[in-house]
Amino acid sequence: MQGKQPEGQQVEEGAAENGAEEDLGGLTAEELRQGQEAALALEDMLALSAQTLVQAEVDELYQQVRPLGQGRFGRVLLVTHRQKGTPLALKQLPKASTSLRGFLYEFCVGLSLGTHPAVVAAYGIAIESTDSYSFLTEPVLHGDLITLIQPKVGLPHPAAQRCAAQLASALEYIHSHGLVYRDIKPENVLVCDPDCRRVKLSDFGHTRPRGTLLRLTGPPIPYTAPELCAPPPLPEGLPIQPALDAWALGVLLFCLLTGYFPWDQPVAEADPFYEDFLIWQASCRPEDRPQPWVGLTPVADALLWGLLDPHPRKRSPVSSIEGYLGRPWRQREGEAEEVEDQVGKDGE
Repeated sequence: MQGKQPEGQQVEEGAAENGAEEDLGGLTAEELRQGQEAALALEDMLALSAQTLVQAEVDELYQQVRPLGQGRFGRVLLVTHRQKGTPLALKQLPKASTSLRGFLYEFCVGLSLGTHPAVVAAYGIAIESTDSYSFLTEPVLHGDLITLIQPKVGLPHPAAQRCAAQLASALEYIHSHGLVYRDIKPENVLVCDPDCRRVKLSDFGHTRPRGTLLRLTGPPIPYTAPELCAPPPLPEGLPIQPALDAWALGVLLFCLLTGYFPWDQPVAEADPFYEDFLIWQASCRPEDRPQPWVGLTPVADALLWGLLDPHPRKRSPVSSIEGYLGRPWRQREGEAEEVEDQVGKDGE
C-alpha cells in the first residue's frame, strides 16, 4: 500500500486530571472515571504479574519452530512446549529496548482483553530471561492482514466486511473496558484463514486508559486523527478518546476497499488528498469526489464520512459499522453514473 508507515508516529503521554474543551476531545466526568478505573485495574494486575514472573531461559521450556512476525520492538515465534508439545506463540522483547514495566503493561492489557473472539488470547505466563522478556499467546498461523491486501485493489468485498465487523466488535469491547487501542493497522490484525472469516487484533503496547494525555512528537501518518495534529488543548497534551480508534478504523477500512491510503497525513495545509476530502465533505457535490474515492458506493461514503469526521465529538463510534453490513461498499462495473447521481441527491 502507498503512504507512510505507522512506525513514523510518536507520542508523549501522561495522566489526565482535568477535562479539555468539548470540541477538542475533552472528557466528561463519567469518561474520566472510566479511564481512571481502567488505570487502577491495570496497576493491580501489574503488581500481581511482577510477583509471578517466571525466571527461566526460553529455550529451556520451549522449542522454537519458526518466526511468526518481527517488529521494531520484538519478535513473535511459533514454539512448542518441550514436555507437552503444545503449539504456542511467544512474543519476545529484548531487555535492551524494553523496561520491565512496559513489558508487564502490554502483557496485562492483552491478558485482560483476550477473552474476546476477535482479540488474540493471551495465556497467563510471563517469562524473564537473561536478555529478554517474553509472554505466550494463542498461535495465529496465517500471518497478518497486510499480506492479504492487494495494492490498488484491497480485499474481496465479503472479506472486507467480515474484517470490519470483527474489528469493530473488538474495539467496542476494548472501549467498554475504559481503554483506547491506539495502534490500528493491518500489521496488527492477524488472520486465522485466507478468507478472513476469523481475524484477531494483537499487540497492545500502545493501548492506554481513556483520558491519558497524548501529544504528537513525530510526523503524522494516515491513521493519526486530525485532533492530534493540531496544537494541544492543554500543555500536557490531548486526553485520548475512543474517537482516535474510530478514525484509524476508517482509514483501515478505506485501505481494505481500495488498496491504498486516502492520504499521507490528515493536515490540509500539507496533504492535497486530505484537503480534497474536506472540500468534498463540505460541498457534498459529486464533482468534488476525490479520485481515491471513485469506486465506492454511497453506503461506503456514509460509513467512512462518519468514522472520518474531522471533529472527534461528531465522529461515529466504531459500533456504527454494524448498520452498514450486508450492503454494497463497492460499485459494480457500470454503476458510476448511478452512484454519482445518488450522492448528488443525498447532498441536496
